[in-house]
Amino acid sequence: MNEFIRLRNTYTPSNIRVIFVLESPPEGHGYVYDPSGHTGEVLFRAFMKLINVQPKTKEEGLQKLKEKGVLILNPTYTPVNKLSDREANEIILGEYQNFKKDLLRFNPKKNIPLILVKANICRLLEKPLVEDGFEVLNKGQMIPFPIHYHQEKFHTIVSELFEF
Repeated sequence: MNEFIRLRNTYTPSNIRVIFVLESPPEGHGYVYDPSGHTGEVLFRAFMKLINVQPKTKEEGLQKLKEKGVLILNPTYTPVNKLSDREANEIILGEYQNFKKDLLRFNPKKNIPLILVKANICRLLEKPLVEDGFEVLNKGQMIPFPIHYHQEKFHTIVSELFEF
């Protein structure tokens, strides 16, 4: 099993309330579900702000995310952050059927809302996900990856879409 998926599965909630779809785990460090990382990692910090938690450790924060029913999935577990946009998009689209199977494992009734994050994920996956019967909360609305200068916009948009 892929190490990223193993880590994700460790923190999968028993009662999933919302599923966030992001591009892929990053190459190098900073995977949101890696408990050995730092609480200051960009994506982790953004999710902690959403659920209003200030954990001492990443493990503590991941457990809180799990308790809140938040699951973060990726359409590919091949890091694409160092690739060209074209290459990354090809991998993401090429993995769509596998991603859909993964998504159905957690959301077989397609009744758990999805929030798509990052411009290319919104552009590439919104239409096929909606056509496949999934509920996309931010349909037609792009949510930026919460890199430093987009943290506030990410928080504002997501907070308007879903109550934690």
